[in-house]
Amino acid sequence: MTTMVFVNFPVSDIEASTSFYEKIGFKKNPNFSDDLVSCMVWDENFFIMLLSHARYKTFIGEKEIADTKSSSAALISFTFSSAQSVKDFGKLADENGGKSLYLDNGISEEMMYGLEVQDLDGNCLEPVWMNSEMGKN
Repeated sequence: MTTMVFVNFPVSDIEASTSFYEKIGFKKNPNFSDDLVSCMVWDENFFIMLLSHARYKTFIGEKEIADTKSSSAALISFTFSSAQSVKDFGKLADENGGKSLYLDNGISEEMMYGLEVQDLDGNCLEPVWMNSEMGKN
């Protein structure tokens, strides 16, 4: 069985967030979307559920929704086929109201390249490319 990953993000504006994710390469699945939720599909195994604050609160009980514009709540990493495709993804985010950051962690780009990409609400994605040949002997 293949594992599917569903990431749930609280967002302040479903329409604006849905549009942002479509512009950076996700597709909306209308079968699992409504006025309070957008199901955004990256591929057959990776989905981001954009939930209005009201809907998100039904999953977290008494907890408060984190202010991800000022605090980090999670980094959701997923792989790309090249460093350039990571850069292109970050550029799309920047051009559409998000923000991409390159944080130098001391690893050469020939070995690994990643960005922190923030959506309109500050939720973080971490697109990354890793050179699979570097670990082989």
